[in-house]
Formats: sequence, structure tokens, C-alpha cells
Amino acid sequence: MGKEVKLSLVFRDMWQSAGKYQPRVDQLVKVAPAIVRMGCFDRVETNGGGFEQVNLLYGENPNNAVRQWTKPFHEAGIQTHMLDRALNGLRMSPCAKDLRKLFYKVKKAQGTDITRIFCGLNDPRNVIPSIGYAHEAGMIAQASLCITHSPVHTVEYYLGLAKQFIDAGADEIALKDMAGIGRPVSLGKIVKGIKELKPDIIVQYHSHAGPGFCMASILEVCQNGCDYVDVGMSPLSWGTGHADVIAVQEMLKDAGFTVKDINMEAYMEARTIIQEMLDDFLGYYCPALNRENNSLLIKPGLPGGMMGSLMTDLEDNLASLNKWKVKNGQESLTTDQLLIKLFDEVAYVWPKVGYPTLVTPFSQYVKNLSLMNVIQMEKGKGRWEIFPDTIWDMVLGKAGKLPAEVDDEIKALAASQGREFLQADPQLNYPDCLDGFREKMKEKGWETGPDDEELFEYAMHPEQYENFRSGKAKAEFEADLAKRKAAKEAPAAGQMPKQITVQLEGKAYRIDISYDGKAPEPSAASAAPASGAGEDIVAPLSGKFFLTKDPQETARKVGDAVKRGDTLCYIEAMKIQNAVCADFDGVITAITHSSGDSIEEDDVIMKIARS
Repeated sequence: MGKEVKLSLVFRDMWQSAGKYQPRVDQLVKVAPAIVRMGCFDRVETNGGGFEQVNLLYGENPNNAVRQWTKPFHEAGIQTHMLDRALNGLRMSPCAKDLRKLFYKVKKAQGTDITRIFCGLNDPRNVIPSIGYAHEAGMIAQASLCITHSPVHTVEYYLGLAKQFIDAGADEIALKDMAGIGRPVSLGKIVKGIKELKPDIIVQYHSHAGPGFCMASILEVCQNGCDYVDVGMSPLSWGTGHADVIAVQEMLKDAGFTVKDINMEAYMEARTIIQEMLDDFLGYYCPALNRENNSLLIKPGLPGGMMGSLMTDLEDNLASLNKWKVKNGQESLTTDQLLIKLFDEVAYVWPKVGYPTLVTPFSQYVKNLSLMNVIQMEKGKGRWEIFPDTIWDMVLGKAGKLPAEVDDEIKALAASQGREFLQADPQLNYPDCLDGFREKMKEKGWETGPDDEELFEYAMHPEQYENFRSGKAKAEFEADLAKRKAAKEAPAAGQMPKQITVQLEGKAYRIDISYDGKAPEPSAASAAPASGAGEDIVAPLSGKFFLTKDPQETARKVGDAVKRGDTLCYIEAMKIQNAVCADFDGVITAITHSSGDSIEEDDVIMKIARS
């Protein structure tokens, strides 16, 4: 019998790589017994980055979901693991130290065994503290090497990181090949080198199928000592997802490895339930392009997990851009045309900003910066005209040290804006926060929950949690889903409805519908002019309007005096809070939207009277 290779079903990532949302808790509980009966999995990825946040977005408590979802696997003796963004916890932005420590306590109590810790910059200063926090909570600490392919990301580079993590007490090492662009032979050398450093350490390999390397990479890492391999299953394998469990199992068996058999009756049951989830509502958020492999992904190196949401977000960006093009007498772009322009721009931008490993949140930062450049250049403007503060934080070192030197062009841009590069431990930039959130919950009459899990959720995702508690998140999700269903199910073009009305918890919501990528004509109710004297401040891009970035920030109000360069509000687009700043001194005379409202590019969001 050959060496045993164990399989892990990355159920959370299967969905994130396919689209925008995760299944509801009732769906998760329904599919779990079939996954257990398949008999081939020693581990299942149940939760982690993205999972909790998107549950909140459609109005479900993720703490309840994680507790119920992990329970059947524990009862069957299957380990559960989650994806953990180190300094960022479960979100896109950095966390306070006390929140990071609570994170592991909560997730262990909820039933998560293993935390896969990764930093998109591969900065040990971000990863090593999490190893200690995980151990304090009684979790298995799996430290990740975020794999990509660039002049600075060599075999020696990764082995140096692995040694630091092993010396710091990591129980396991993961090769997180999140874009699937790691070259097979190099990956094999990394695994072999890790086993030479510490022969008994567990190594787990995670890859995505899109670029086409994954099966060769899986075989190569296993031949060099890999212990666990992450897999997906139909109907969500391949494409921007993962290699299918059946193909991986058969390949490894043929190569002489010992691999557990698959109960095909249970497999077909699980497959049917997953398809039912897609047919229910999740399929409306899984673009068809994400089901295809595409070697064009090799050049930009964007990860599968991000591509899932990218294609959904791209719909809105393309519609907004084409609206501008039609208005200005230009020819519209297709999705493919915009995608190719984006991929080319990512390849240009990535080295300029120091080769951050393209994984959350830094893949989104590079992608968003690139997409903003493309959109601005399509409008005849220059690069770097929209450069959000969160992306500057990455470039300047606020979130950690970049793998390579930032290009002189970006250094000059930073200097022109009076921005300074930082060298200190990133955690020092983010002071403790839990006492403040505990006080806010007390004021609102909210319980902090078992093991402080509700406190954790509020502090980790403040805006989403408040919208969840108020019911706003569920209402917006149901309205968006109704719009997508209407667009798909509408008959002939002449009979397509221009509006639909949905009833949610006794309230009526009217939704305008567009079928051609152009923004619908506003109804009389939605076209009310902005009140107040002064000059219009318009949205520079489409997204969600927020007056503040977090609950600690003071919101602008009518009557406030502002100076040129002051932040007025934020537009959340592509998971980034983009600051809108004043172009002149003045006084705010009108604020036309409420926090959380969806807005289009060029919508009036404020009025300011010059002073």
C-alpha cells in the first residue's frame, strides 16, 4: 500500500468561487449527512472568510449557521476547518488585537477545529500572532504560504516562510494556491523542502482549477509528501472552483497512493441537493463564465475565490460604463472586452504596487485599482485617478510589508499627496475595540451572545450586522433576488415588466428593471431633485452609499463646514470603501441618500454651497 493521501471538501470555497452567496443554514444541514456518507473526506471546510459576511447580507445569523453546520461532521469524526485572514480576521480590513483573540475563542466554541491562517502579503508579523491565538483557544493552527508566480515568489522564498512558521509553532502548513497558477514542479519542490525541514509536519494543498495546472500540481505535491488535498465536487467543481473529488481520487489511486473510496450513492444525493440549492436562489449569483476553465487567468493570476464575486460585480460596472458610453456617443463594451482589458491592466498594475500575493483582500485591491484605471481610461482620463485609502494602506505598509519594492511612479504619487511609507508592526495601527462595541450593544439592548459570539460578529462586520439586525439586509437581498428572477423569467422583450413590487414583512418595495445593461429610467418617486442650494456632488462610481466607514466615525450632516480634501462620505464598490472628498471649501446643504442606499455613477449624493 502506498502513502495515504486524505481529502478535504472545501464546501465554503466551492460556493465563494462560484458566485456571491453561501447556502442557508437549512440547506447546509440538509446536505451534511450525504457528505458524511460519501465516506471519502477526513476534513470539510465549513466556514471562514466570506462565509459569515454573506450570511449577514441576506439576513441570516452566521453564528447559528456555523454551530449547526459543524455539528454533523464532529459527530462523524470529520475535522472542520475555516479560512482566516490573519490581521484581517474574517473581513477585508485589519482587526484590533482583542477582536482577533476573541475570533478564535468564538470559532472553537462554535465547532471549528482547524484555522487556516493566511496573510495576503505573506508577512510573518501578521501570521505568527494568530498561531498563538489559535493555540490559546485550543485550535489547530495551519499556517499558509500564499502561492503565486512572480520574480520574487521563488521556491527559496516560500521555504524561508515555512521555516519561520514552523519555528513559531505552526501545527500544519498549507500551500494556498488560490489562483491555481503555482507551477507544478516548483510546488513539488516546496513540499519536499518543507518535509525536509520537519518530516512529521502535516502539509495540505489547496488549488483552483481555472488556469489548468491543478491536476498536475496535485500529483506533484503528493509525490513529494503532501498529506491532504482540497477538492470540490460536481456541480461546482472545475472552472473557478476546484478539481473534482472523483478525478483526484482516481488519479491518486492510479499513482499508487492509498485514498478512501467514494460512496457513489451518497455522492449523487449530495450532488442533487447542491443542484437544488443552485435552482433555489444561489444560481442567480453564479455567472456562467465561472463554470469554465480559462488559461487567460494565468497572466493576471487572480484567485478563483475572487473570480466568483468579480463576475457578479462586473455586471454592475459594465452597465454603468456602457451607460456613460451611450450618453457620450461611444460604442458599448461586451463583458469579454472589459474582462480582457482588466486582465491586461492587472498585469501592468501588480508589479507597480510591489507584487502583493493575489489573495483576499489584496487581490481585490489590485483588481479594483486596475478596474478603476480601465474605466477612467475608457472615459479619456488617466490612471490612478481613483486610488482608495484602503489600497494606499496596502501600498504604504499599513497592513504589512510588500514582497517587492513599490515602483517609482507610485512613490511619486504618494509623495505628491503627502503620504508616508510605514515600517512598524501593522497591528500597532489598529487599537483594541471590543469595549466600545460592548457599550454600543448595551445601549441598543443587544445581548453579546454565548461565548460573546454576537459581540464578535458586530465588531467584525459592523455595518452588515446592523443591517442584519434591522432587517434591511434581508429586504435588500430579497428585492435583488426578485429582480434577478424577473429578468430571467420575463417573456418576449415587448412584454418584459419595467417594474415589480415585492412584499417583505408587510412592506412594499418597488424595483426598477433593466434588460439591456442600461440604467432604467427613474420613476417619479425616485427622481425627486436634491434639495438645498449649492453645487451638486456626484458619485464617481456605482455602489452603496455610506456616510461613515465604521461606527466610530462621525457622519457628515447638513450644515457642516468642509474644507477642500475633506472626506464627505464613502461609496462601497467591489468590497472597497471609496472615499468621496470635497473639491472646494463650503457648507453641506443637502444629503440626498441614506447609508446603505444603492447609487449609480453620476447620481447626486450631496450639495455644497461654496464659501
